[in-house]
Amino acid sequence: MVKANGYGLGAVPVARAALEAGAWGLAVATSSEAAEVVELVEDPERVLVMGGLNTGAAELGCALQVSSAAQVQELAATGRRVPVHLKVDTGMGRFGCRPEEAPALAQAIVEAGLRLAGTWTHFSSADSDDALTRRQFDLFEDVLSSLGVDPGLRHACNSAAALRHPEFALDAVRTGIAIYGCDWPELRPALSLRALLTNVMTVPAGWTVGYGATWRAEREARIGTVAIGYADGVFRARGNAGWVLARGRRAPLIGRVSMDAISVDLSDVDDAAVGDTVTLIGSDGGERISAEQVAEWSGTISYEVLTALGPRVERRYSE
Repeated sequence: MVKANGYGLGAVPVARAALEAGAWGLAVATSSEAAEVVELVEDPERVLVMGGLNTGAAELGCALQVSSAAQVQELAATGRRVPVHLKVDTGMGRFGCRPEEAPALAQAIVEAGLRLAGTWTHFSSADSDDALTRRQFDLFEDVLSSLGVDPGLRHACNSAAALRHPEFALDAVRTGIAIYGCDWPELRPALSLRALLTNVMTVPAGWTVGYGATWRAEREARIGTVAIGYADGVFRARGNAGWVLARGRRAPLIGRVSMDAISVDLSDVDDAAVGDTVTLIGSDGGERISAEQVAEWSGTISYEVLTALGPRVERRYSE
């Protein structure tokens, strides 16, 4: 899964790395995302466009998800033998036809001159509800057995299901957050987020920091300004919440997050200096901050932490 600019890390570098590591294909959400990566695969059909209203990707030769007769008719009107993946809603309640509609829709795909390249579903709670996930999978298997035509590539598992229920793998799995090293303890994080310390000053007891003066020094304190803010993906909800790493030690984030800067209390990092690198996600010395921890401090999930990284954040890649 390399949608949303490769979960914020860069679609093309992530896609290239995944393919070099053995991935069979790529999945995206939109036609424009497909155009970014289609030249990386040996066959454009190995790019699946999973969102709705993306008939433009048919010109690229990519595979498209379909879940309604109207979509089938629209694609048939292109005059192309478009490869499609039939999406079946087994409990997600988003895209997908009803299970009882699937056989007729599969037949309509074939009769319309399209090619049924795959059939798939999506689990709603694979990370938290094994019983519901099992019910969804059983329902999907019932659908597959009732189609009456070759279902093509069968796939159901997202990252959580691939890790928790490998027995549901079928012909393919759609790994997303897992390939970025998040949301599973045994995985190695694929990213670090760092920024520069641009100012350090000593303030007296009673001094306030940031908009709204939401933090006040209880004693003399060393305050650092770090060149990253909510325009770059540090959520405003992080105000007075959580930590950063400076010279291998934890320093609390204080005050409200600004558009271009955050403030940190460096009172216990007395050797920190302007020009130092501050770590918001990643390791420094013996300390580590994960995307999941940042998500907890921000009141969200790791997916949003990654995809919120702004365009000013320079992406650097290493082997």
